[in-house]
Amino acid sequence: MSELVLKTERLILKEFTLSDLNKIHELHSLPETDEFNTMGIPENIRVTEKLLEEWLGIQKLEPRMKYVFKIEQGDSFIGLIGLNMGKLNYKTGEIWYKLHKDFWGKGFATEALIRLLEFCFSDLKLHRIEAGCAVENIGSIKVLEKVGMVREGRTRKKLPIRGEWKDNYFYAILEEDFVIES
Repeated sequence: MSELVLKTERLILKEFTLSDLNKIHELHSLPETDEFNTMGIPENIRVTEKLLEEWLGIQKLEPRMKYVFKIEQGDSFIGLIGLNMGKLNYKTGEIWYKLHKDFWGKGFATEALIRLLEFCFSDLKLHRIEAGCAVENIGSIKVLEKVGMVREGRTRKKLPIRGEWKDNYFYAILEEDFVIES
């Protein structure tokens, strides 16, 4: 199986390897990137390594049910973006992303997400892509809406974040709604 690589004007999205462990551990350990994340900060690098080993195992499964890409620009590690497939006959998926705080506000999340949506609809032939985010996560709300996702509702006290239950907005975009602007 060849390495899956998705490119944009400024970014490269490709599946990570264990050699990315330190960068991914740093990303997961930042309080800023953990603020709205249900995973929490890993206790040590071994916790992150176990997660990466799980993700690497998933890369080999057929049919693929998860994709996790590192986002890079040149030699810079920007973050992660992923897709969790839903039931195959529903042709759905759920996207997520996490960017290093040094790269916030530069349009990288939007650019990476647009490319991932292209992959979802064009290559994987999915019908519907969903996403969720904490209602306080203004940055993610802006990204999701900028790529054309529609807020379909609010789920009360769904997200376990640092010992508290937080409300979640849920978003979706349909294949026929996705338009790439030139």
